[in-house]
Amino acid sequence: MQSFRSEIENPIVEKDIIELADKIQQFHEGKIDEEKFRSLRLARGVYGQRQFGVQMIRIKLPYGKVTSDQLLRICDVSEEYSRGRLHITTRQDIQIHYVSLDRTPELWANLEKSDITLREACGNAVRNVTASPDAGINPEEAFDVTPYAHAVFQFFLRNPICQELGRKFKVSFSSAEDDSALSYMHDIGFIAKIKVIDGKPVLGFKVMLAGGLGSQPRLADVAYDFLESDKIIPYMESILRVFDRYGERSKRAKARLKFLVKDLGLEAFNAIVAKEQLALSNQSVEISTEGFSNTPDLSGITAPAVTIEDEASYQAWKENNVFAQKQDGLFAIGIKVNVGDFYLPEARALAALIKEYAADELRFTLRQNILVRHIREDLLPFFYTKLKALGFAELGYEAVSDITACPGTDTCNLGIASSTGAAQEMERVLKAEYPQFSVDSDLVIKISGCMNACGQHNLCNIGFQGMSIKAGKLVAPALQVLLGGGTVGNGEGRIADKVIKVPSKRGPEALRLILNDYIENSGGVDFIEYYQSKGEKYFYDFLKPLSSTDDLVDSDFIDWGNEEKYQKAVGTGECAGVVIDLVATLLVDSKDKLTNAKEALSESKLSDAIYFAYSSMVHTAKAILTGEGTKTNTHNKIISDFNEIFVGGGKIDLGTDFESFVYQINQNKQSESFAKSYIADAEKFYHLIEEYRAAALAE
Repeated sequence: MQSFRSEIENPIVEKDIIELADKIQQFHEGKIDEEKFRSLRLARGVYGQRQFGVQMIRIKLPYGKVTSDQLLRICDVSEEYSRGRLHITTRQDIQIHYVSLDRTPELWANLEKSDITLREACGNAVRNVTASPDAGINPEEAFDVTPYAHAVFQFFLRNPICQELGRKFKVSFSSAEDDSALSYMHDIGFIAKIKVIDGKPVLGFKVMLAGGLGSQPRLADVAYDFLESDKIIPYMESILRVFDRYGERSKRAKARLKFLVKDLGLEAFNAIVAKEQLALSNQSVEISTEGFSNTPDLSGITAPAVTIEDEASYQAWKENNVFAQKQDGLFAIGIKVNVGDFYLPEARALAALIKEYAADELRFTLRQNILVRHIREDLLPFFYTKLKALGFAELGYEAVSDITACPGTDTCNLGIASSTGAAQEMERVLKAEYPQFSVDSDLVIKISGCMNACGQHNLCNIGFQGMSIKAGKLVAPALQVLLGGGTVGNGEGRIADKVIKVPSKRGPEALRLILNDYIENSGGVDFIEYYQSKGEKYFYDFLKPLSSTDDLVDSDFIDWGNEEKYQKAVGTGECAGVVIDLVATLLVDSKDKLTNAKEALSESKLSDAIYFAYSSMVHTAKAILTGEGTKTNTHNKIISDFNEIFVGGGKIDLGTDFESFVYQINQNKQSESFAKSYIADAEKFYHLIEEYRAAALAE
């Protein structure tokens, strides 16, 4: 457990990793219950796999950026602890699979040597902050959003206000109006804008609020048409505080921000958020752009001489996979990675290339691909030959034939049907039968293995969702066909309609019918416009024959990429699961939070100290309410119910009502004196409840 201690320079990170190792040991010894342990490991990027006894590790890479050193470190970790395959996610992370739980602290410590974290890559926290992969190089962008995405990542990492939310919280930054980071599907999405105020250009963002996918997708509301850049962190902090207090915690399906905003209404929600401003340590947070230069010095690179054997193929690659940057003479190269899976030899070779012949930077994209940035024009022939040898020069980067797919039943507990197998078969159909689409980027196809939409199937032109379908007494894998979704731009999107469900093995034929109809009858308009002009019933009618289960054959009961007969086996979802704790565990949690509050105060971290004290109070109240069998769906309800049952009922004497006692947090400006008194109140409350419970157990 301690073998990695001396290798970690950051004491906060060291403490985090040692805590994970300690909790794993306590879990094995039966000293910590499974639900609490699940919550802790998820917040550290450790996710239970579909396969028994192994874990998926999600590596958190803010806005998808990696250097050669970081990519090599990830390769070394994958080789040592996993099976040598890297998987790019739709949130610009990297996942590795089949990792032993006991080795996860050591794995994490090795990653931290290259400043790579697992912290809050899963669980009910602020997830990886995503951004336009071409941020900083896009000729159409307002400005580079990278520094702002990085500042948000740093500010909320390990921040007490967002460690135990009711559900996950997702953030994105788009640098241009094309909204390539999909602001409209996020809990909070930022689109770069410049506004002239008092004759001077001011950087800021259009702010989209409370979008989300899943079984009930919701398009985000416009919270602000323009919010100055120094206000985005305080605004997000206020939102997270309100979400932490009012967000649902017991009913998993209703625990996202989108449901809270829908229930309260945007105006009422923003009014509560505004009231929270007083509690913030900073009403304004200036974000520095220092260290985020997009003008690297590449003058020392010598272009190796190469011979292009197939000039036509090279020119096609340049036309479709190479993009001129806004920096004169520099280009970016898009690399298509089929369903996001690539392997260590290719990854290591790519790391060497970007270190020696580019600016030592690449970014993973939201469509599971790679964008290599800052390449001189005279180096493009050399890159083409090297990438072609690696299998990385295939046309179709983020085009129609580049299908996005989550892991589905390959590894995910929630997978219902194979998404990767279906995607690979459909890509084969596209290449063989529809070569005209190989470089067409105006039509987007995505596939998810279940309703949770990690593959973003309900926000694309043609989407497929893994399901099952009954055929007499048997069950076959199926795909729900969704049509008409996609990105419009500037915060606008379209949610696809669920049109029809077909057996999975008929998915490729459904795709053929849709594409054939589009080719023959669309007149060249984009797919969203064509779908809207025809309507859902039009597509349902010509796809309906594929939905019949009367004529299924044996192969229809075997999912794509499998050899055995299909069995619907859905495990417990973990990535955003709600934790239901025992009374004793909650009280231990409360005491830990008091300790954290005192430590934060000693380090003059007033905001952290105050919020840890608040969390301790809420967890203490939740513990005693849980013991009484009272529902504890939200922090707000915990506070009001405790006030009614225990304070109003005369069981606990605080000298005031519990709501006033707790809500000092948003009635006082942050100061050392308030932090000390608030922590003292939290400690007093904890001891009162400890005495009350001891007396109750003694009866």
